[in-house]
Amino acid sequence: MSTKPIPLSAQQIRLLAVLALINFVNFAARQAVVPLIPLLRDHLHASDAQLGDLQTWLLVVLAIASIPFGFLADRFSRKAIIATGIACWSVASFAGGLFSRAMVGLGEAAYAPAAQSMISGAFPQERRASAQAVFAAGMLLGGASGLALGGIIGPRYGWQAALFVVAVLGIFPGLALVGLEDPPRGPRSEVVPIARLLSVPAFVALIAAGICITFSSVSLISWGVDFAVNYKDFSLREASVSLALVTLSALLLGVLAGGYVADRLHRSFTCGRIIAIAGAFLLAAPFLLLAIQSEEKSTVLLGFFIASFFMSWYHGPVTAVLHDMMPRRAHATSVGVYMFATQLLGGLGPHVVGRISDQHDLQVGLQIAVAVMACGALLMFLVIHFIRRDGIRHRVLEAFHAEPGD
Repeated sequence: MSTKPIPLSAQQIRLLAVLALINFVNFAARQAVVPLIPLLRDHLHASDAQLGDLQTWLLVVLAIASIPFGFLADRFSRKAIIATGIACWSVASFAGGLFSRAMVGLGEAAYAPAAQSMISGAFPQERRASAQAVFAAGMLLGGASGLALGGIIGPRYGWQAALFVVAVLGIFPGLALVGLEDPPRGPRSEVVPIARLLSVPAFVALIAAGICITFSSVSLISWGVDFAVNYKDFSLREASVSLALVTLSALLLGVLAGGYVADRLHRSFTCGRIIAIAGAFLLAAPFLLLAIQSEEKSTVLLGFFIASFFMSWYHGPVTAVLHDMMPRRAHATSVGVYMFATQLLGGLGPHVVGRISDQHDLQVGLQIAVAVMACGALLMFLVIHFIRRDGIRHRVLEAFHAEPGD
């Protein structure tokens, strides 16, 4: 039996708005390089595998840094950790270059676990997926904006100018952090060892699914513009702007719809949020294949629109599920562990697809990425199996749950 939701407070709205803004700027910085790949290929005389490494190494740094930053965020000031992340990606974007480009991942590793932990601490459990979806909407909006920004500025002023612009934008969310209150959490003595987290089968299965999903999604994002230019007869500007607009509208609609549907299903089923994720990816797969194989520009864009809508359902519910499983003092650490595995292994996707492109062609590489995504969707049913068997809170973590709603 459901009750009428309690209205959000001004403090909750402000916290979510500021953290979503931070997510926006970070992902604009990350995705601005994607439409610059054709320019970098000419400038650096690089192979597709080497260009794929631009995103792969960013994700490797993000993965390695996620666990220590998640650990720190569960023990110290989450605002300070987030501010550190903003400084890291702004400096790295301004510096440019392969090594400093990879350091953009350090910024995301610092802010993401801490920000998501703050959101789950500020919102009731039954609204977690929707709140996390709004945070993810900032990421998706920023990614699409970065894609368009790079496609407009890069051909006209050079690839370095595009990176300088997103670096300057990083200053503003840092100022918005001032005055935010850090939501309460359990005492430091309740921190959970990582080995204990990894003894939860549903958590491990969720990580395995996330690796497949990350592999496919970052591959499709990293190579989408280049694929449209070289295989579908788009110009660089046309591909950057049209894909950005199409995916932006689809992703924003999808991430908010996914959070809403997941929270509604959660009221009726313990595994409702996982059901929403798995079903959405299985629905997305055929439309991705349609976009990859079609020769008509309108069909390509329509396929990407529908696929993007369903793929974006993932972002809010998966964080909500992680936090539903874990005690408050493990919220950031569990996200850090999840990001470590998914970004480190799934982040190999752009390199693998680039290598397939060098040896065969990019279309084959993207088709393989879709197949990996479908495997991730099917692994979500293994998560459901373990939750049904062990409960959403595994007995090995029960002693760390200080409160019923944590």
